[in-house]
Amino acid sequence: TLAGCRMRTLAWLGIASLCLGAAWALPAQEERGKVENPKADLALYENLDLDNYDLTLDNYGEILDLSNYEELYDYSDLAPKIEVGTLAPRPKNPAAVPNLGTTAETLKLQPPTTAGPVRPAPVPPQGLPSCLLCLCIGTSVYCDDADLEHIPLLPPETTYLYARFNRIGTIRAGDFTGLKKLKRIDLTSNFISWADVDAFRLLPSLQELILPENRLTALPELPRSIVRLDARLNRIPSTGLQPEAFRDLKQLQFLHLSDNQLDYIPVPLPESLRSLHLQNNNIQTMHEDTFCNSQDHSQIRRALEDIRLDGNPINLSLFPNAYFCLPRLPTGRFF
Repeated sequence: TLAGCRMRTLAWLGIASLCLGAAWALPAQEERGKVENPKADLALYENLDLDNYDLTLDNYGEILDLSNYEELYDYSDLAPKIEVGTLAPRPKNPAAVPNLGTTAETLKLQPPTTAGPVRPAPVPPQGLPSCLLCLCIGTSVYCDDADLEHIPLLPPETTYLYARFNRIGTIRAGDFTGLKKLKRIDLTSNFISWADVDAFRLLPSLQELILPENRLTALPELPRSIVRLDARLNRIPSTGLQPEAFRDLKQLQFLHLSDNQLDYIPVPLPESLRSLHLQNNNIQTMHEDTFCNSQDHSQIRRALEDIRLDGNPINLSLFPNAYFCLPRLPTGRFF
């Protein structure tokens, strides 16, 4: 009928208008999304507090406290794992912060060139060569078996230096300049045949100088702070020692010069001395005042309990008045 045809026509028109409305609404929604999304991302980026992540070389030592490693000597298994945060530091140049309102450019990777050798990255001003060649932990520098031929340039805060089993041949006066906190130097088993006379004398904190298994023929002057000197297994004759070399070393406790070429016991010896090792030299005689004051028979030298003279051609029984102040007789030949 005519009325039924009109109803069907109106129904089709309604459906068509709904479809057209949905089609027009979809592009508008997408446009609104494009505008709102960068704003949301920018708000999220601005909410990040990057002020607490300004990690620089100036405050790096405050974040990682490595002071506990200063006293290490046997470091075969020394390093616990140290975890460092992975959040990148805030760029100091504001221009380096990306502008989220603009389209990011795609980074282009440059292919490696073969025109010349690859150069190492530049060393930052705070870094020093020794910490590239060696292992630096706190104020200790470990350079064992690093194929070194000379003392590397050390950080000014260095307290302990271990440079054993290398090929170092000479110790120069400037090798330790300015190292006022240096307490221990261990140069065991190198090729050292010469040390400048002032190589160690100006180190105000040096307590231990360890030089065994080298080729020294003379000892340089020592600082008055020295407590332990170990120069075993060298080639030092008596003429290679400064006159009265140990008299003013009031803190010296351990003097080990065994397996050298000494002709006599170096005197005078400081009262602080506890251990004197001179075995396997060429000592043939001694004076009655070598250890004790022959004019003061009430003297008791309690500290000096360890004297090694075995392996020398001296007959210790020929000098009975030389030991009256000692708590123990020297070790050596008495016949």
